[in-house]
Amino acid sequence: MLEQRIEQDIKAALLAGDKVKSGTLKGLKSNLLNLKVASGKRDSGLSDDEVLPVIAKESKQRTESAELYVQGGDQARAADELAEKAILDAYLPAQLSEDELIKLIDEAIATSGAAGPQAMGQVIGRVRQQAGPAADGALIARLVKEKLQ
Repeated sequence: MLEQRIEQDIKAALLAGDKVKSGTLKGLKSNLLNLKVASGKRDSGLSDDEVLPVIAKESKQRTESAELYVQGGDQARAADELAEKAILDAYLPAQLSEDELIKLIDEAIATSGAAGPQAMGQVIGRVRQQAGPAADGALIARLVKEKLQ
């Protein structure tokens, strides 16, 4: 299970003295604990399908923070955020390429008969369901918008 792997990696990072990795994974572990408590699964643990969205969210937050630091002229902090993002991304499935997403979008449009911008939500929903955490929602939205206009 992914949750157990994260726990083992925290221990290994602590033993190796890797403060960035241990700190990043401890923060992730804290968010996972909050989710477990909120969903009543503190004793049973979370499935990988429940853990992956949390990791993806944390990774996206690091990207957004890094962009803000770059805009503010603080390259060192941006680099720190991107280093943490790289640690988190190691737990995520490989991201789909734009070409692979376009194929999924074309299939979703063909099967749903969607036409025009009003069908964006429906198509995005289908593609996100198929792609799961292997695709960025903002990229899906941008590509669907291009296709439906």
